[in-house]
Amino acid sequence: MFADTAKIFIKAGNGGNGCTSFYTEKYVNNGGPDGGNGGEGGRVIFRASGSKNNLAEFRFARHYRAENGENGKSRYSAGKKGKDLIIDVPVGTVVRDEETGGIIADMFEEGAEVVAAEGGKGGKGNAFFRNSRRQAPHFSQAGERTEEHSVTLELKTIADVGLIGYPNVGKSTILSVISSARPKIANYHFTTLSPNLGMVSVYDDSFSVADIPGLIDGAAEGAGLGHDFLRHIERTRLLVHVIDGSGSEGRDPVDDYKAICRELAGYDEKLLDKPQVIVINKADIITDGSVVERIEKASGKRPVLMSAIVHSGVEELVKTMYAELAKLPPLEPLEYEPFVYARPDKTGFDVVKTGDGEYEVFGGLVDELARNVVLDSYDSMQYFQRRIRETGIDKALRKAGVKTGDTVRMLDVEFEYVE
Repeated sequence: MFADTAKIFIKAGNGGNGCTSFYTEKYVNNGGPDGGNGGEGGRVIFRASGSKNNLAEFRFARHYRAENGENGKSRYSAGKKGKDLIIDVPVGTVVRDEETGGIIADMFEEGAEVVAAEGGKGGKGNAFFRNSRRQAPHFSQAGERTEEHSVTLELKTIADVGLIGYPNVGKSTILSVISSARPKIANYHFTTLSPNLGMVSVYDDSFSVADIPGLIDGAAEGAGLGHDFLRHIERTRLLVHVIDGSGSEGRDPVDDYKAICRELAGYDEKLLDKPQVIVINKADIITDGSVVERIEKASGKRPVLMSAIVHSGVEELVKTMYAELAKLPPLEPLEYEPFVYARPDKTGFDVVKTGDGEYEVFGGLVDELARNVVLDSYDSMQYFQRRIRETGIDKALRKAGVKTGDTVRMLDVEFEYVE
Protein backbone atom coordinates (compact mmCIF):
# COMPACT_ATOMS: atom_id res chain seq x y z
CA MET A 1 0.00 0.00 0.00
CA PHE A 2 1.33 3.42 -0.95
CA ALA A 3 0.68 6.40 1.32
CA ASP A 4 2.05 9.90 0.93
CA THR A 5 0.29 11.53 3.89
CA ALA A 6 0.01 10.49 7.53
CA LYS A 7 -0.87 11.90 10.93
CA ILE A 8 1.13 10.83 13.97
CA PHE A 9 1.59 11.86 17.59
CA ILE A 10 5.03 12.59 19.03
CA LYS A 11 6.12 13.09 22.62
CA ALA A 12 9.56 13.83 23.96
CA GLY A 13 10.63 12.07 27.15
CA ASN A 14 9.82 13.46 30.59
CA GLY A 15 12.67 14.63 32.75
CA GLY A 16 13.67 12.33 35.60
CA ASN A 17 12.81 13.28 39.17
CA GLY A 18 15.44 14.60 41.54
CA CYS A 19 16.32 12.41 44.50
CA THR A 20 15.77 13.17 48.19
CA SER A 21 18.54 11.39 50.04
CA PHE A 22 20.91 11.87 52.95
CA TYR A 23 24.42 10.57 53.16
CA THR A 24 24.75 7.79 55.71
CA GLU A 25 27.80 5.79 56.60
CA LYS A 26 29.08 4.06 59.70
CA TYR A 27 30.85 6.43 62.07
CA VAL A 28 29.68 9.47 60.05
CA ASN A 29 27.13 11.67 61.80
CA ASN A 30 24.87 14.19 60.02
CA GLY A 31 26.11 13.33 56.54
CA GLY A 32 23.86 15.86 54.84
CA PRO A 33 21.78 15.79 51.65
CA ASP A 34 23.25 13.87 48.69
CA GLY A 35 20.30 13.45 46.32
CA GLY A 36 21.29 13.64 42.64
CA ASN A 37 19.52 15.35 39.76
CA GLY A 38 17.20 13.58 37.34
CA GLY A 39 18.25 13.01 33.73
CA GLU A 40 16.88 14.90 30.75
CA GLY A 41 14.15 13.27 28.68
CA GLY A 42 14.96 12.00 25.19
CA ARG A 43 14.31 14.14 22.12
CA VAL A 44 12.15 13.30 19.09
CA ILE A 45 14.20 13.58 15.89
CA PHE A 46 13.12 13.18 12.27
CA ARG A 47 15.71 11.78 9.85
CA ALA A 48 15.53 11.64 6.04
CA SER A 49 16.16 8.09 4.79
CA GLY A 50 16.81 7.19 1.16
CA SER A 51 15.76 3.60 1.86
CA LYS A 52 12.11 4.60 2.39
CA ASN A 53 9.76 5.67 -0.38
CA ASN A 54 6.35 6.10 1.26
CA LEU A 55 4.58 6.73 4.55
CA ALA A 56 2.48 3.55 4.78
CA GLU A 57 4.07 2.41 8.06
CA PHE A 58 2.79 5.54 9.80
CA ARG A 59 -0.80 4.54 9.05
CA PHE A 60 -0.48 1.67 11.54
CA ALA A 61 1.92 2.98 14.20
CA ARG A 62 0.75 6.46 15.17
CA HIS A 63 2.24 7.16 18.61
CA TYR A 64 5.96 7.84 18.99
CA ARG A 65 7.46 8.56 22.41
CA ALA A 66 11.06 9.14 23.38
CA GLU A 67 12.49 7.60 26.54
CA ASN A 68 12.02 9.35 29.87
CA GLY A 69 15.02 10.56 31.82
CA GLU A 70 16.13 8.39 34.73
CA ASN A 71 15.48 9.54 38.28
CA GLY A 72 18.38 10.84 40.32
CA LYS A 73 20.02 8.62 42.95
CA SER A 74 21.78 9.00 46.24
CA ARG A 75 25.45 9.97 46.55
CA TYR A 76 24.97 12.80 44.05
CA SER A 77 24.37 10.32 41.25
CA ALA A 78 22.53 11.95 38.33
CA GLY A 79 19.97 9.96 36.37
CA LYS A 80 20.78 8.93 32.80
CA LYS A 81 19.46 10.99 29.92
CA GLY A 82 16.57 9.32 28.09
CA LYS A 83 17.38 7.91 24.64
CA ASP A 84 16.45 10.07 21.69
CA LEU A 85 13.77 8.67 19.39
CA ILE A 86 14.79 8.87 15.73
CA ILE A 87 11.93 8.61 13.23
CA ASP A 88 13.07 7.75 9.70
CA VAL A 89 10.96 9.28 6.92
CA PRO A 90 11.39 9.27 3.13
CA VAL A 91 13.51 12.01 1.56
CA GLY A 92 11.16 14.80 0.52
CA THR A 93 8.82 14.51 3.52
CA VAL A 94 7.45 17.76 4.92
CA VAL A 95 6.70 17.63 8.66
CA ARG A 96 4.03 20.05 9.93
CA ASP A 97 2.39 20.85 13.24
CA GLU A 98 -1.21 19.82 12.69
CA GLU A 99 -2.80 22.57 14.78
CA THR A 100 -1.04 25.55 13.17
CA GLY A 101 0.11 24.09 9.85
CA GLY A 102 3.60 25.43 10.60
CA ILE A 103 6.46 23.56 8.91
CA ILE A 104 8.70 21.84 11.44
CA ALA A 105 11.05 20.39 8.82
CA ASP A 106 11.51 19.79 5.11
CA MET A 107 13.48 16.55 4.90
CA PHE A 108 15.10 17.47 1.60
CA GLU A 109 18.51 15.81 1.85
CA GLU A 110 19.26 12.21 2.74
CA GLY A 111 20.63 11.85 6.25
CA ALA A 112 19.35 15.25 7.39
CA GLU A 113 18.12 15.32 10.99
CA VAL A 114 15.75 17.80 12.66
CA VAL A 115 14.82 17.91 16.34
CA ALA A 116 11.03 18.18 16.48
CA ALA A 117 10.53 18.01 20.26
CA GLU A 118 12.99 18.65 23.09
CA GLY A 119 13.03 16.41 26.15
CA GLY A 120 11.95 17.58 29.57
CA LYS A 121 14.57 18.89 31.97
CA GLY A 122 15.56 16.73 34.88
CA GLY A 123 14.52 17.74 38.40
CA LYS A 124 17.09 18.88 40.96
CA GLY A 125 18.00 16.62 43.85
CA ASN A 126 17.77 17.82 47.44
CA ALA A 127 21.52 18.50 47.48
CA PHE A 128 20.85 21.38 45.07
CA PHE A 129 18.54 23.12 47.57
CA ARG A 130 21.01 23.12 50.46
CA ASN A 131 22.14 26.57 51.58
CA SER A 132 23.40 28.32 54.71
CA ARG A 133 19.90 28.64 56.17
CA ARG A 134 18.55 25.27 54.98
CA GLN A 135 21.17 22.66 55.75
CA ALA A 136 19.02 19.58 55.31
CA PRO A 137 16.23 20.06 52.73
CA HIS A 138 13.82 17.15 52.80
CA PHE A 139 12.51 17.77 49.30
CA SER A 140 13.64 17.58 45.69
CA GLN A 141 12.31 18.71 42.34
CA ALA A 142 10.15 16.65 40.00
CA GLY A 143 11.25 16.27 36.39
CA GLU A 144 9.69 18.46 33.70
CA ARG A 145 6.73 16.82 31.96
CA THR A 146 6.40 17.15 28.21
CA GLU A 147 3.29 17.43 26.05
CA GLU A 148 2.20 15.22 23.18
CA HIS A 149 1.94 16.93 19.80
CA SER A 150 0.05 15.99 16.66
CA VAL A 151 2.05 16.32 13.43
CA THR A 152 1.28 15.59 9.79
CA LEU A 153 3.71 14.03 7.34
CA GLU A 154 3.41 14.87 3.65
CA LEU A 155 5.66 13.24 1.05
CA LYS A 156 6.56 15.39 -1.94
CA THR A 157 8.65 13.46 -4.44
CA ILE A 158 11.98 15.08 -5.25
CA ALA A 159 12.66 14.73 -8.98
CA ASP A 160 14.07 16.89 -11.76
CA VAL A 161 11.32 15.97 -14.21
CA GLY A 162 7.67 15.08 -13.69
CA LEU A 163 5.73 13.16 -16.36
CA ILE A 164 2.12 14.31 -16.39
CA GLY A 165 -0.94 13.54 -18.50
CA TYR A 166 -4.16 11.56 -18.67
CA PRO A 167 -4.16 7.87 -17.64
CA ASN A 168 -3.01 5.44 -20.33
CA VAL A 169 -1.16 8.00 -22.49
CA GLY A 170 2.10 6.07 -22.10
CA LYS A 171 3.93 7.82 -19.26
CA SER A 172 5.04 4.58 -17.60
CA THR A 173 6.22 3.17 -20.93
CA ILE A 174 8.23 6.34 -21.56
CA LEU A 175 9.83 6.06 -18.11
CA SER A 176 10.74 2.44 -18.78
CA VAL A 177 12.50 3.23 -22.09
CA ILE A 178 14.44 6.32 -20.94
CA SER A 179 15.61 4.87 -17.61
CA SER A 180 16.21 1.60 -15.82
CA ALA A 181 12.92 1.92 -13.92
CA ARG A 182 10.44 -0.91 -14.45
CA PRO A 183 7.01 0.43 -13.56
CA LYS A 184 3.91 -1.72 -13.89
CA ILE A 185 2.46 -1.27 -17.37
CA ALA A 186 -0.97 -2.40 -18.55
CA ASN A 187 -3.67 -1.22 -20.91
CA TYR A 188 -6.10 0.15 -18.34
CA HIS A 189 -6.53 3.36 -16.37
CA PHE A 190 -4.63 3.94 -13.14
CA THR A 191 -2.03 1.23 -13.66
CA THR A 192 0.28 3.64 -11.83
CA LEU A 193 -0.96 3.95 -8.25
CA SER A 194 2.09 5.72 -6.83
CA PRO A 195 4.87 7.92 -8.25
CA ASN A 196 7.62 5.89 -9.93
CA LEU A 197 11.16 7.25 -10.05
CA GLY A 198 13.87 6.56 -12.63
CA MET A 199 17.35 7.93 -13.34
CA VAL A 200 18.10 8.96 -16.93
CA SER A 201 21.74 8.91 -18.08
CA VAL A 202 22.84 11.33 -20.77
CA TYR A 203 26.46 11.91 -21.74
CA ASP A 204 28.36 11.80 -18.42
CA ASP A 205 25.47 13.20 -16.44
CA SER A 206 22.08 12.04 -15.18
CA PHE A 207 18.77 13.41 -13.92
CA SER A 208 15.73 11.97 -12.14
CA VAL A 209 12.26 11.53 -13.64
CA ALA A 210 9.02 10.83 -11.77
CA ASP A 211 6.01 9.20 -13.41
CA ILE A 212 3.07 10.95 -11.73
CA PRO A 213 -0.20 8.95 -11.65
CA GLY A 214 -2.66 10.00 -14.35
CA LEU A 215 -4.86 13.05 -13.85
CA ILE A 216 -8.50 13.29 -14.89
CA ASP A 217 -11.11 16.05 -15.02
CA GLY A 218 -11.83 17.23 -11.48
CA ALA A 219 -8.55 15.95 -10.04
CA ALA A 220 -7.88 19.25 -8.28
CA GLU A 221 -11.24 18.83 -6.49
CA GLY A 222 -10.49 15.27 -5.48
CA ALA A 223 -11.68 13.16 -8.42
CA GLY A 224 -9.73 10.03 -9.33
CA LEU A 225 -6.17 9.57 -8.09
CA GLY A 226 -4.80 12.86 -9.36
CA HIS A 227 -5.69 14.92 -6.29
CA ASP A 228 -3.58 12.66 -4.10
CA PHE A 229 -0.50 13.04 -6.27
CA LEU A 230 -0.58 16.61 -7.59
CA ARG A 231 1.60 17.52 -4.62
CA HIS A 232 4.43 15.48 -6.12
CA ILE A 233 4.60 17.87 -9.09
CA GLU A 234 5.39 20.84 -6.84
CA ARG A 235 9.05 19.91 -6.37
CA THR A 236 9.89 19.10 -10.00
CA ARG A 237 11.96 21.52 -12.05
CA LEU A 238 10.48 20.56 -15.42
CA LEU A 239 7.13 19.08 -16.48
CA VAL A 240 6.88 16.74 -19.46
CA HIS A 241 3.28 16.83 -20.62
CA VAL A 242 2.50 13.55 -22.41
CA ILE A 243 -0.43 13.54 -24.86
CA ASP A 244 -1.91 10.56 -26.70
CA GLY A 245 -1.77 11.90 -30.27
CA SER A 246 -3.73 8.96 -31.66
CA GLY A 247 -6.88 9.70 -29.64
CA SER A 248 -7.09 5.96 -28.93
CA GLU A 249 -9.14 6.60 -25.77
CA GLY A 250 -11.81 8.43 -27.77
CA ARG A 251 -10.74 11.88 -26.55
CA ASP A 252 -9.42 14.81 -28.56
CA PRO A 253 -5.65 15.33 -27.85
CA VAL A 254 -5.99 19.13 -27.73
CA ASP A 255 -8.85 18.87 -25.25
CA ASP A 256 -6.65 16.56 -23.14
CA TYR A 257 -3.87 19.16 -23.09
CA LYS A 258 -6.22 21.96 -22.03
CA ALA A 259 -7.95 19.80 -19.39
CA ILE A 260 -4.67 18.86 -17.70
CA CYS A 261 -3.60 22.52 -17.67
CA ARG A 262 -6.89 23.38 -15.94
CA GLU A 263 -6.24 20.75 -13.28
CA LEU A 264 -2.75 22.11 -12.63
CA ALA A 265 -4.15 25.63 -12.24
CA GLY A 266 -6.97 24.34 -10.02
CA TYR A 267 -4.44 22.86 -7.61
CA ASP A 268 -1.91 25.71 -7.75
CA GLU A 269 -1.64 28.30 -10.50
CA LYS A 270 2.13 28.44 -9.96
CA LEU A 271 2.36 24.99 -11.57
CA LEU A 272 1.49 26.55 -14.92
CA ASP A 273 4.64 28.69 -14.61
CA LYS A 274 6.86 25.61 -14.52
CA PRO A 275 8.74 24.98 -17.78
CA GLN A 276 7.03 22.31 -19.90
CA VAL A 277 8.05 19.98 -22.68
CA ILE A 278 5.13 18.78 -24.80
CA VAL A 279 5.34 15.14 -25.96
CA ILE A 280 2.96 13.61 -28.49
CA ASN A 281 3.14 9.88 -27.85
CA LYS A 282 1.78 7.05 -30.04
CA ALA A 283 2.79 9.10 -33.06
CA ASP A 284 3.08 5.93 -35.17
CA ILE A 285 -0.69 5.44 -35.11
CA ILE A 286 -1.86 9.03 -35.54
CA THR A 287 -4.66 9.23 -38.12
CA ASP A 288 -5.50 12.94 -37.84
CA GLY A 289 -2.78 14.89 -39.64
CA SER A 290 -3.80 18.18 -37.98
CA VAL A 291 -3.14 16.97 -34.42
CA VAL A 292 0.49 18.11 -34.24
CA GLU A 293 -0.29 21.57 -35.61
CA ARG A 294 -3.27 22.04 -33.29
CA ILE A 295 -1.32 21.01 -30.19
CA GLU A 296 1.57 23.30 -31.16
CA LYS A 297 -0.89 26.18 -31.54
CA ALA A 298 -2.61 25.44 -28.22
CA SER A 299 0.63 25.08 -26.23
CA GLY A 300 2.84 27.56 -28.04
CA LYS A 301 5.60 24.94 -28.07
CA ARG A 302 7.02 22.59 -30.68
CA PRO A 303 6.08 19.11 -29.48
CA VAL A 304 8.39 16.11 -29.43
CA LEU A 305 6.95 13.27 -31.52
CA MET A 306 7.59 9.77 -30.26
CA SER A 307 6.26 6.27 -29.94
CA ALA A 308 7.54 4.81 -26.69
CA ILE A 309 6.28 1.33 -27.47
CA VAL A 310 8.62 1.04 -30.50
CA HIS A 311 11.35 3.27 -28.99
CA SER A 312 10.92 5.97 -31.63
CA GLY A 313 11.87 9.55 -30.66
CA VAL A 314 13.42 8.48 -27.33
CA GLU A 315 16.80 10.11 -27.98
CA GLU A 316 15.20 13.42 -29.01
CA LEU A 317 13.10 13.49 -25.82
CA VAL A 318 16.07 12.77 -23.56
CA LYS A 319 18.19 15.46 -25.21
CA THR A 320 15.32 17.97 -25.06
CA MET A 321 14.79 17.35 -21.32
CA TYR A 322 18.51 17.59 -20.64
CA ALA A 323 18.80 20.87 -22.56
CA GLU A 324 15.83 22.38 -20.70
CA LEU A 325 17.16 21.30 -17.30
CA ALA A 326 20.52 22.92 -18.10
CA LYS A 327 18.73 26.29 -18.20
CA LEU A 328 17.05 25.83 -14.83
CA PRO A 329 18.33 26.34 -11.28
CA PRO A 330 18.93 23.22 -9.15
CA LEU A 331 16.30 21.78 -6.86
CA GLU A 332 15.96 23.65 -3.59
CA PRO A 333 14.18 22.85 -0.31
CA LEU A 334 11.12 24.84 0.70
CA GLU A 335 11.62 28.36 2.02
CA TYR A 336 9.90 28.59 5.39
CA GLU A 337 10.20 29.88 8.93
CA PRO A 338 10.77 26.74 11.02
CA PHE A 339 8.01 26.02 13.51
CA VAL A 340 9.33 25.27 17.00
CA TYR A 341 7.32 23.98 19.93
CA ALA A 342 7.74 26.59 22.65
CA ARG A 343 8.93 25.67 26.10
CA PRO A 344 6.29 26.27 28.78
CA ASP A 345 6.30 29.79 30.22
CA LYS A 346 7.75 29.41 33.70
CA THR A 347 7.40 33.03 34.80
CA GLY A 348 3.81 34.05 34.10
CA PHE A 349 0.81 33.68 36.40
CA ASP A 350 -2.73 35.02 36.82
CA VAL A 351 -4.87 35.70 39.86
CA VAL A 352 -8.62 35.26 39.44
CA LYS A 353 -11.39 35.90 41.96
CA THR A 354 -13.63 32.84 41.69
CA GLY A 355 -16.19 33.73 44.38
CA ASP A 356 -16.86 35.70 47.52
CA GLY A 357 -13.59 35.50 49.43
CA GLU A 358 -12.18 32.90 47.02
CA TYR A 359 -9.18 33.30 44.69
CA GLU A 360 -7.24 31.05 42.35
CA VAL A 361 -3.65 31.43 41.15
CA PHE A 362 -2.56 29.57 38.01
CA GLY A 363 -0.01 29.78 35.21
CA GLY A 364 3.43 28.61 34.17
CA LEU A 365 5.15 29.91 37.30
CA VAL A 366 2.72 28.02 39.52
CA ASP A 367 3.25 24.82 37.53
CA GLU A 368 7.00 25.26 37.88
CA LEU A 369 6.72 25.80 41.63
CA ALA A 370 4.66 22.61 41.83
CA ARG A 371 7.74 20.64 40.78
CA ASN A 372 9.48 21.79 43.97
CA VAL A 373 6.67 21.37 46.47
CA VAL A 374 6.15 18.40 48.75
CA LEU A 375 3.04 19.17 50.77
CA ASP A 376 3.99 17.11 53.81
CA SER A 377 7.52 18.58 53.99
CA TYR A 378 8.02 21.58 56.28
CA ASP A 379 11.17 22.60 54.38
CA SER A 380 9.39 22.37 51.06
CA MET A 381 6.45 24.49 52.18
CA GLN A 382 8.82 27.10 53.66
CA TYR A 383 10.58 27.27 50.30
CA PHE A 384 7.22 27.54 48.55
CA GLN A 385 6.02 30.41 50.73
CA ARG A 386 9.25 32.33 50.23
CA ARG A 387 9.00 31.91 46.45
CA ILE A 388 5.41 33.23 46.54
CA ARG A 389 6.74 36.44 48.05
CA GLU A 390 9.81 36.66 45.80
CA THR A 391 7.91 36.13 42.53
CA GLY A 392 5.19 38.68 43.26
CA ILE A 393 2.29 36.26 43.72
CA ASP A 394 1.61 37.55 47.23
CA LYS A 395 1.59 41.14 45.97
CA ALA A 396 -0.77 40.24 43.10
CA LEU A 397 -3.18 38.55 45.52
CA ARG A 398 -3.34 41.66 47.70
CA LYS A 399 -3.89 43.82 44.60
CA ALA A 400 -6.80 41.54 43.64
CA GLY A 401 -8.39 42.22 47.02
CA VAL A 402 -7.51 39.18 49.10
CA LYS A 403 -7.88 39.55 52.87
CA THR A 404 -6.91 37.48 55.87
CA GLY A 405 -9.22 34.48 56.12
CA ASP A 406 -9.97 34.32 52.36
CA THR A 407 -9.46 31.03 50.53
CA VAL A 408 -6.70 30.79 47.93
CA ARG A 409 -6.50 27.83 45.59
CA MET A 410 -3.15 26.91 44.09
CA LEU A 411 -1.62 23.65 42.91
CA ASP A 412 -4.97 21.90 43.51
CA VAL A 413 -4.63 22.83 47.18
CA GLU A 414 -6.77 25.31 49.10
CA PHE A 415 -5.32 27.29 51.98
CA GLU A 416 -6.37 30.22 54.14
CA TYR A 417 -4.66 33.48 53.38
CA VAL A 418 -2.89 35.18 56.32
CA GLU A 419 -1.34 38.65 56.11
